[in-house]
Amino acid sequence: MNILVQLSHPAHFHLYKVCIRNWQSDGHQVFVLIKTKDILEELLLKSSIPYYNILPVAHRKNRIGILIDMFIRDWKILRFCLKHKVDFLTGSTPEVTHVSWLLRKWSVNTGEDDLAVVPAFEKVVQPFMQCFICPSVCDAGVLSLKTMHYPSYHELAYLHPNHFTPNRELVEKYGIDTSEPYFVMRFASLHAHHDKGIKGINREIAAKLVKILKPHGQIYITSERPLEPEFEPYRIKINPLDMHHVMAFASLYIGDSQTMAAEAGVLGTPFVRYNDFVGRLGYLDELEEPQTKQYVDYLHLDHHYNLGVGIRASEEGSEARLYATVEQMVTLTSEERKRIYSARQEKMLSEKIDYAKFLTWFIENYPESVKQSKQADSTFWEQFK
Repeated sequence: MNILVQLSHPAHFHLYKVCIRNWQSDGHQVFVLIKTKDILEELLLKSSIPYYNILPVAHRKNRIGILIDMFIRDWKILRFCLKHKVDFLTGSTPEVTHVSWLLRKWSVNTGEDDLAVVPAFEKVVQPFMQCFICPSVCDAGVLSLKTMHYPSYHELAYLHPNHFTPNRELVEKYGIDTSEPYFVMRFASLHAHHDKGIKGINREIAAKLVKILKPHGQIYITSERPLEPEFEPYRIKINPLDMHHVMAFASLYIGDSQTMAAEAGVLGTPFVRYNDFVGRLGYLDELEEPQTKQYVDYLHLDHHYNLGVGIRASEEGSEARLYATVEQMVTLTSEERKRIYSARQEKMLSEKIDYAKFLTWFIENYPESVKQSKQADSTFWEQFK
C-alpha cells in the first residue's frame, strides 16, 4: 500500500514518526509531505526520514490568504497522489480530507484538540471528512458520527515507554547536571489562527517566574518568539530530537505551550501551563488537576491524573495563583517529587495504550478496523499496550 502522510507542524512529526517506521517495516511505501513550519524540516532531516516540501514559503497571514495557501496545498497533493498512485492519506490537515474525497481514496484524519477550539478546521473539513480519530476525552463536535475514539494521547505515540527511554548522557552533553534540580520554561508564539485573543506568559510574568525559580536550581528557556535581552542568559539551544530527554529529567516545566505541557505530563515531569486554553482541551484537562466549574463544566471526565496544573491567564487572580503554584512545586524535595509524580504517571500509563501501535494497526486494517474498534470492549485495547 502507498501511504501519504501530510505533516504541517513539528508535533505531527513526533506523532507519526514511529508509525512511518512501522509501515515501512511492514512493506508499505510511505510518502511524507510537509509545509515549512518552525523546526519541522529540521526534525525530518535529523531523523533521516525522506520528505517532500510542497509549500516552502507561506506568503499569506489573513484568513483569505490562509485559504489560498490551503487550496495550493490541495492542488499539489492531488497531483502528487496521482503521480505516485497513493492508496491512503493520513494527517492532521484539511488537505487530507479534501484530496481523499476528490480521489475517492481511504483517509484517516488525526486530531487531539476539542473541535470547538479549532472552529475554522471544522468548517473546512466537515463535508469531506471520512474518518476522524482522536483521544477518548476529545469532544469531536459535529464530526462525532465520523469519529473513532481511543484511550490514549498523541504524546503516547512517541513518549510511551515502548518507544522512549530517557537518556542522561544526551542531557548532560548540554552541560546540564541531571543530579541537581533544573527547570525548563517554554514560551509559545501564540500566533496561529486559533490563538487569536489567547494570553500567555508575558515579559513581566516571565521575570517574576525566573526570580522564584533561581534560588532552587538552574533555569533553561526555549522560545518560539524572540526573547528579551534579560532572558538570553537562560536560553539553551538543544537538538530538537533531544528535547524530550531534557524534559524527562527536569524538576518542573512551565510554559504556555499545549504540546510541551502534555509531553511533560506523560513523562512524569510536573508542569504548570499558563494560557487561555486551560479548561478548553479535554486531554490536558484529564492530565491536570481538576479545574473550577467556572470554565470546565462542559467536560465530563471520570478522573484526573494530577500530573500538572493549568491556570487560565485571563481569570481573575491568575498571576497570583501561578506564582503560588510554582513556589509550592519547587519546595518539594527530589525524593518527594519522584514518589508523587512517578505514581501518577504509572496510573496514567496503566490506563492508556501505545497510540503508535494502535494507529499503525488501524490504518493497515482500514476500514475493517473502524468496525472492530467501535465494537471493542476493555480487553480489545490490551493488545495495544
